[in-house]
Amino acid sequence: MSSLLLDVQGLETTFKTPDGLVHAVNGVSFDLKEGETLGVVGESGCGKSVTMLSVLRLIQSPPGHIVAGKAFFLGKDLLQVSNEEIRRVRGAHISMIFQDPMTSLNPVLTIGRQIEEPLSLHLGMSRDQARRRAGELLSLVGIPKASERLGDFPHQFSGGMRQRVMIAMALSCNPTILIADEPTTALDVTIQAQIIELVKRLRDEMGMAIIWITHDLGVVAGLAQRVLVMYGGYIIEQAPVRELYAHPTHPYTIGLLGSLPAVARKEHRKLYAIDGLPPVLYEKARACPFVPRCKSAMPICWNQNPPLIEIGPEHQAACWAHSTPARPQA
Repeated sequence: MSSLLLDVQGLETTFKTPDGLVHAVNGVSFDLKEGETLGVVGESGCGKSVTMLSVLRLIQSPPGHIVAGKAFFLGKDLLQVSNEEIRRVRGAHISMIFQDPMTSLNPVLTIGRQIEEPLSLHLGMSRDQARRRAGELLSLVGIPKASERLGDFPHQFSGGMRQRVMIAMALSCNPTILIADEPTTALDVTIQAQIIELVKRLRDEMGMAIIWITHDLGVVAGLAQRVLVMYGGYIIEQAPVRELYAHPTHPYTIGLLGSLPAVARKEHRKLYAIDGLPPVLYEKARACPFVPRCKSAMPICWNQNPPLIEIGPEHQAACWAHSTPARPQA
């Protein structure tokens, strides 16, 4: 059995805004095993990125604040260690590929300088050693004439090439965990496929664990072993990827999968649409956060927010339809 790398328990993150306190992440718990690829899916604003940024303590404060929870990595709670210790973890042990390659790179520093910095900082390499390693990393991610391009600036690279540079930077210190925050969103489908295949190959070669954040369930199907579905700052379903696609349980997950076009499907049908709008997060949900949009809602759904309920082996869903109804709260 694979050992546990990351164990997140009861994570809560809020943001203070002029309109009120936004409860962005609400008691999220999950774990990650060695060599595992975990998909985190859900619509924009559901808390996917904020959850992972909170684990690495990259939430800007103010306005953000991690108000509760634990995040154990190799026996240490990342939410409690000193600023110096968390800086040693970031980049060296847990790396992150950020969402937009167009803005994640510093426009006034060369690509070589930006890749060399973590090598010098975390691995103590000399300038010449870091330069050679930077060239090797660019070559590893498929950039032609890699050594010659170390002196180029980000604007001299295409979007796909910039994303490859971001991957090279993330992999520079051979991290144990790679967090990829929608790394293919801004790229065309051909480049998306190349980036996904590149990450899969590097994962297999380096043996690292991956958390892949996306709103695209089609990408997750061919990449992840296990999937978390988030909605309104909560995990509302989690299961092995084959189980989730074969037997989706939560109405929101069913809607997400129903909205995917299927080329191989013989019969013709309209894509499924989830009516309504995402929840406003100025208050913690007392009822199921999905209940205003759910076509199968029961009276209890309007009174109590369901916990994750066991559906099958490693399969849980936060839906009262799969539990003996509890008495509504007074």
